[in-house]
Amino acid sequence: MASSSPTQRAHVPIPPEPGGRSLTQEANEPPVPIHIVTDPLQLPADFLNPSPDKKLVIGFDCEGVDLCRHGKLCIMQIAFSNAIYLVDVIQGGEMIMKACKPALESNYITKVIHDCKRDSEALYFQFGIRLHNVVDTQIAYSLIEEQEGRRRPLDDYISFVSLLADPRYCGIAYDEKEEVRVLMRQDPNFWTYRPMTELMVRAAADDVRFLLYLYHKMMGKLNQRSLWHLAVRGALYCRCLCCMKDADFADWPTVPPIPDNLRSEDQCPEEEILSVLDVPPGKMGRVIGRKGSSILAIKEACNAEILIGGAKGPPDKIFVIGPVREVRKAEAILRGRMIDY
Repeated sequence: MASSSPTQRAHVPIPPEPGGRSLTQEANEPPVPIHIVTDPLQLPADFLNPSPDKKLVIGFDCEGVDLCRHGKLCIMQIAFSNAIYLVDVIQGGEMIMKACKPALESNYITKVIHDCKRDSEALYFQFGIRLHNVVDTQIAYSLIEEQEGRRRPLDDYISFVSLLADPRYCGIAYDEKEEVRVLMRQDPNFWTYRPMTELMVRAAADDVRFLLYLYHKMMGKLNQRSLWHLAVRGALYCRCLCCMKDADFADWPTVPPIPDNLRSEDQCPEEEILSVLDVPPGKMGRVIGRKGSSILAIKEACNAEILIGGAKGPPDKIFVIGPVREVRKAEAILRGRMIDY
């Protein structure tokens, strides 16, 4: 951990909410210091200078206005075991993002995040950062459920609030998350105001406070096959909203290959890929179906993940992730839905 003088770091003590207990107190965890960062020198040297000799695992998240390629990234949260850093992107600007880029793209720093897609999209289109080497707890949860014989509906993704509430992991109520969502609906510029309010600091820190705990819990449950799927799907989810055509894949790190120990198994896993499909004007409604019924039917038929840009875009693309044969099957069905009869 890099050292710095008190003037370099803004240490913000966060009191509990009036009439209640903070998320940290709910878990009976000792509070860790929270540092607001506006200059790269306020970040740990091991983070800024990734090295194979000092591999790190950090909790990671982003906050902003309509966070996507077109939105505004305002804060990056970075959690270590002994401190949380809130990187103020508004105050630090391009300089601080340029300093963070090697770490966010490094194979030597594992970024633990819940649902990486939009954060990765914002980093890529706003700052040219290719988020790499993530452990996505949303993906990990689904793999553990599948590994233990429980299958969630294909269109049902575990939220961070629900994951924290699950007694098998944290068993913590995160009611403040909904409070922040209400405030963001009332004022979409919530994360842009400076100086940050106590609520902003507390909410941003709480979004990463337990990611390292979840990481260790989940890694202990995942078998070798699931760990490979976790690495591959994390890599594909990071790039899925960033690659507008197949040729764009070359700009991203190579997807982890199937390990030799899994290749020797009787049921060797199939390579997983990402495919990007263009949807002709006026055809997206037909592809999606009423209340998403068509997309859901294709997911069930193909055992593939199918993502659309929705309101945040891109509006004319469909992203398909899964085993090669299942992806090709989904492509064929999707193209059939685009044909005029």
